[in-house]
Amino acid sequence: MGEAIAFYFIAACILGFAVLVISTKDTVHSVLFLVLDFLFVAALYVLLGAAFLAAIQILVYAGGIVVLYLFVVMLVNLKRPPEAHSDPHRQTRLGFGMAAAVIVELGAVALYSTGKPVVPLASAATAAIPVSGNTEQVGWLLYTSYLIPFEIASMLLLVAMIGAIVLAKREL
Repeated sequence: MGEAIAFYFIAACILGFAVLVISTKDTVHSVLFLVLDFLFVAALYVLLGAAFLAAIQILVYAGGIVVLYLFVVMLVNLKRPPEAHSDPHRQTRLGFGMAAAVIVELGAVALYSTGKPVVPLASAATAAIPVSGNTEQVGWLLYTSYLIPFEIASMLLLVAMIGAIVLAKREL
């Protein structure tokens, strides 16, 4: 009973801070609400018995990613007025067409996958793991089965960091 109450309280705090992140007008307050949101997600991981994921949540997201967001907020001048002209090279129709194509593709994938039986991947992957322990299993899966998504995520973070540097350097 106590765990259920704690779960619902933490879930309500996560939802509340997520709404505050997108509804507040001050960007610094938005980033601070995001930190609180990440910390409550880590508390949820602790409640569910995944202490390693909670530590990674705090170190990577509440520590690293939010610091990156704060640097972007501090380096980009958000108080400047909007630009008076629009870019003549902007291809709005092409962008809408590409977005529509992606939505149609996602719908086709969803329709195609509804008729297929779902095979649990986690049970098949954990049977072949030669290590024991929660942390060792996460590491083994991360660097064997999920190596490509891990590398894609690291490349996205690199692109975000380069984008922040380019945005900050443009003002000079």
